[in-house]
Amino acid sequence: MLCQACGKKTATTHIKTVVNGKLTEYHLCSDCAQQKGYGDLFSNWGMDFGNLLGGFIGNGFPSPKTTCCPTCGASFEEITQSGKIGCADCYKTFREQLLPVIQRIHGTSRHKGKVPGGSALRISGGQHQMMPVKESPLEEKKRLLKQAIETQDFETAAVLRDEIKEMENHG
Repeated sequence: MLCQACGKKTATTHIKTVVNGKLTEYHLCSDCAQQKGYGDLFSNWGMDFGNLLGGFIGNGFPSPKTTCCPTCGASFEEITQSGKIGCADCYKTFREQLLPVIQRIHGTSRHKGKVPGGSALRISGGQHQMMPVKESPLEEKKRLLKQAIETQDFETAAVLRDEIKEMENHG
């Protein structure tokens, strides 16, 4: 198999990435792999793990300079090794490196919180009164669809599914 980058040499490095559920394979010769940063992946594994994730997701490679959080002193290498963020300021300090990883894991990099239940309350109005949170019609149909599926009422579920698709398309 020839290298997909230069098309001249035999591919010796095979890279598989899965981004948003889509598998992509790259077959590179050793020279092209080295140029693209896939040379010796296992040297300094702890330090390169963040670079490896960022590179696969398409964020490029951060500079080799080690940055530490000003509040807790954690470095990005320590975060990748432990899998735990040191403090709230780590999110600000390592934002560029963490966003692709968070997006890959959660499907989005924006926090949406939990969907409130029917008994949830919120503060509303100028007098700061507690008011019940109301579901949007779309949220209500999704909740009813889930209930119909759980009770195996598939006819109702099919109707709700079609209504949800219609609402999302013309939303």
